[in-house]
Amino acid sequence: MSEPASISSGIAARYATALFELAKESKGLKALEGDIDALDTALAQSADLKALISSPVYTREDQARAIAAIAKKMGLSSLMANTMSLMASKRRLFVLPYLTKSVQDMISVEKGEVTAEVTSAVKLSAAQAKDLAATLKASVGKDVKLKTAVDESLIGGLIVKLGSTMIDTSVKAKLASLQNAMKEVG
Repeated sequence: MSEPASISSGIAARYATALFELAKESKGLKALEGDIDALDTALAQSADLKALISSPVYTREDQARAIAAIAKKMGLSSLMANTMSLMASKRRLFVLPYLTKSVQDMISVEKGEVTAEVTSAVKLSAAQAKDLAATLKASVGKDVKLKTAVDESLIGGLIVKLGSTMIDTSVKAKLASLQNAMKEVG
């Protein structure tokens, strides 16, 4: 991990721990989970939001006003909105992606579940996702939450990352393996 990423994750961990503990105390973990998932999705989909949290061009006041409007529009809990407002006032919004990941991890541990990152060539249907989660649950013995992504370059199949285990059944990987085997022969 690079030094700036390490510093960012350290800052995010402190905010995440405080946020998680406050939500747990006030029995608001379910609301926090919804807020974090919504923020994670917004960060993944909005280039404007990414620019807002990372660009030094925006002043603290600009960031605070924008974050307050975003929190209100998204219907975030007051705990999440206040945390983001504090982060804006301290010029710490750039750690928001690390914060969402850290809080998601804490919530997963609290719920006794693990997260599997699944990359597929096409979007999984609800039934496929449910079947995959059930299969993984049987394998690891814990509830499995899927975090899905689409990568059309896989051609077909899946790549599943669960903890330190990676299962790659993609056509792309099989073709690469076949190509390597052919190179060794010839």
